[in-house]
Amino acid sequence: MQYLKTLVAATALAVCSAGVSSAETLKIGYIDPLSGPFALTGDTGLKHFRYAADKINDTGGAAGMTVEIVPFDNKINPKESLVQLQKAIDQGIRYIVQGNGSSVASALIDAINKHNKRNPGDEVLFLNYAAVDPAFTNDRCSFWHFRFDADADMKMEAMTDWLAEQQDIKKVYILGQDYSFGKAVAGAAVKMISEKRPDIEIVGNELHPLGKVKDFTPYIQKMISAEADAVITGNWGQDMTLLVKAASASGHKVPYLTYYGGGLGAVATMGESAIGLVKQITEFHQNIETSEDQIANMDRFQERYGTDYYYQRVFTLMEMFDRALDDVGENDPVKVAFALEGMGHETPYGSVSMRKDNHQLIQPMFISTFSDDITRKLEGTDFGFKTDPDGVIKGEATRTETTCQMKRPS
Repeated sequence: MQYLKTLVAATALAVCSAGVSSAETLKIGYIDPLSGPFALTGDTGLKHFRYAADKINDTGGAAGMTVEIVPFDNKINPKESLVQLQKAIDQGIRYIVQGNGSSVASALIDAINKHNKRNPGDEVLFLNYAAVDPAFTNDRCSFWHFRFDADADMKMEAMTDWLAEQQDIKKVYILGQDYSFGKAVAGAAVKMISEKRPDIEIVGNELHPLGKVKDFTPYIQKMISAEADAVITGNWGQDMTLLVKAASASGHKVPYLTYYGGGLGAVATMGESAIGLVKQITEFHQNIETSEDQIANMDRFQERYGTDYYYQRVFTLMEMFDRALDDVGENDPVKVAFALEGMGHETPYGSVSMRKDNHQLIQPMFISTFSDDITRKLEGTDFGFKTDPDGVIKGEATRTETTCQMKRPS
């Protein structure tokens, strides 16, 4: 059934269908930055969700309901996010999506847990597409939270597996954003490097204010002075773009092992000097081998919005959510949550499944390197990312132990 819905969606979008009409609308609250230094990231995410919602609507909607994405600008501030969450709840919205900032996700998880405890029959479900603090699917796991991106530890396992094989790398510098995610990346890097390559020296490990640094040159100079052979960073958004800009300007030609090196704006900033040096660990990049239908889907998105297709996980999230709604046949977050638990799903890049024990999606991951030897070019440049020869990681290989003790509603 999902295949048929996808096929119909491709046809409908190709002719710019206006979508189906429906007597009932199912609203999803999108709480992410739409102003400030991370507005580009938030706005691009919103476009992906709206495109995915259109695909669902063009094939009959979710359980017959028209899906609408309602944006709420949180300015990437946890307190403002709670204000926006309450606005969404006051509008009757019972599904929340968010991804930018684990500090925001942390606040939302706590608030939604409290709301659901106090308001049985009016529960809210949180679908997280990018906030990757491992705690959310371990000690702080919640029945009301599902994550569709690999957590920081899962990505670091793959990254340090690669690092362990690079015998010419003796010194590593770790740089990250000063909040829970940046701390989680740094902690995982130190732990896993010590286990896999105890001879590697950590010559720098520091955090910088989130979204506040305008020039990363002083950080690059520290890396150069420390004679780092490689850099590990979880930076994203403006902090990733400005970091690689400073590295390029300083001629810092060592491998940068990143979570978001291909993030929006970064590719255009890096240029030729980053070829072969900037690596990323992701669930998607545009040059992964896939079907002609998926290539056409990426092209349609880019033609409609004039920006690169980036968040494959948004489509995975929305397709699984759509299936869960179809399975239960009604707008009931409790039943939808139970339907998502353990769900398997086919994506254009392989099979995925939602863990029942901690609500973490298991999916294939890819290590790729910045290159000019690619088919699909990004951001109007001649560059993009190319999967490393040994860079395909099967989903099950990313599975980690969990400390989650899931408490489900009776």
